[in-house]
Amino acid sequence: MGYLTFSELGGAAAAKAWVAAPAPKADPVPAATGLSALEWSVVAIARGERLSSLKQPGRIAVALASVFGMRARLPLADPRLEALRRISVLAWHRGDNLPKSEIGRFLEAGFTTNQFETLLTSIGRGRLAGTRTRAA
Repeated sequence: MGYLTFSELGGAAAAKAWVAAPAPKADPVPAATGLSALEWSVVAIARGERLSSLKQPGRIAVALASVFGMRARLPLADPRLEALRRISVLAWHRGDNLPKSEIGRFLEAGFTTNQFETLLTSIGRGRLAGTRTRAA
């Protein structure tokens, strides 16, 4: 067992300096890789949406929808969730062939590249499972 003798180093002043030394820097916090339950529910809902849901409805479409008692598809109120919905709809329909503008919108909304990879992996598995079910 080893002991430090601070008297050789200058006594109490050295001991205080050693004790008060800043702790070594911890590893940086890893970037988030998962999504919250709410975000996963947005991904699940996006599975059943059409690509046309990504377009803004025109005035005529809104007028016809109101005349026939249908509701026009409106974007989600939360811009972060809307970016997630948009990228999810595209990924469900196109796989990983996504427009750079939508990827940029997704990342600008505050998501990380790790979350993007997790999302694509999950949707890819869902797409693969769906094709296996239809083929059987």
